[in-house]
Amino acid sequence: MSSLPLTGFTAPWLFLYLLIVAVAVVVYIFIQRSRTRRVLRFANMPLLEQVAEGRKPRRWRHLPAALLVAALALLTTAMAGPTHDIRIPRNRAVVMLVIDVSESMTATDVEPSRIIAAREAGKQFTDLLTPGINLGLVKFSSGATLLVAPTTDREQVKQAIDRLVPEPRTATGEGIFTALQAIATTGAVMGGGDGPPPARIVLESDGKETVPPDLDAPRGAFTAARAAKEQGVPISTISFGTKEGVVEIDGQSIPVPTDDESLAEIAELSGGQAFQAGSLDELRRVYATLDQQIGYQVVRGDASAGWIALGALTLALSVGAGILLNRRLPS
Repeated sequence: MSSLPLTGFTAPWLFLYLLIVAVAVVVYIFIQRSRTRRVLRFANMPLLEQVAEGRKPRRWRHLPAALLVAALALLTTAMAGPTHDIRIPRNRAVVMLVIDVSESMTATDVEPSRIIAAREAGKQFTDLLTPGINLGLVKFSSGATLLVAPTTDREQVKQAIDRLVPEPRTATGEGIFTALQAIATTGAVMGGGDGPPPARIVLESDGKETVPPDLDAPRGAFTAARAAKEQGVPISTISFGTKEGVVEIDGQSIPVPTDDESLAEIAELSGGQAFQAGSLDELRRVYATLDQQIGYQVVRGDASAGWIALGALTLALSVGAGILLNRRLPS
């Protein structure tokens, strides 16, 4: 049986019908007491006492009427139109997947490497998203490139993800600005609503921005995050890797620890949420969580079915009890 919420009634004035139920209860009690007084007034008391000794009052004789009152109250609640939150797939939204392909992504602290794991999890995320969402892909290193404009063609996105390879430097801000431009372009041409579609940026990176070195510069990551906030586009950041990451460049081992702090700041500045993943399994779980957040929306839906079912069941029990206990329908 479905849930029985007591919130969000669409027609609460219908609860006034419970006054009729209350009046019926008062009338029932009055009739029962009046019947008892009539019996005592006209009965032969010695004979009544002899009959009463052999026939005790049935304690359950009022059960059918009580069940009938309960059924009427339940059905009245159903008529008042209770509602509850339900999750439905989004059919009009834009998501930009922005992936860091800097050389630090070759680190093998995440097996088999950060970049290979990122490709694998990114394709899984692409498959998880509800079909109606327009998904785009941006890569960034020393600059940013829009690889796939927002589309519902998942194969196109997955093929582009497979072609991601490491490149020098990290321009996180450029990646965000490129994603915002793609969102704005798509929103300008997308129909089916009164305004621009809801949008989200999913930013996966493993390190701090290096181009420009100042994250508050005009094209810096923090500046881009503030721009996203102004445009109503939250950024969900994923810090991918561990503090023990190392890459080999020109025969030298260079530490490339993750920079959780700056990515968390980007998420906070944009009104989004920060995640951390130190393995492929953790990255998959993060993407699964994001799919639940992004791919569905919560709306108020009808919740009267449970009340109707319970009311009908109680009414049937009332009829059955009346037949079994009193040999008649409840009245």
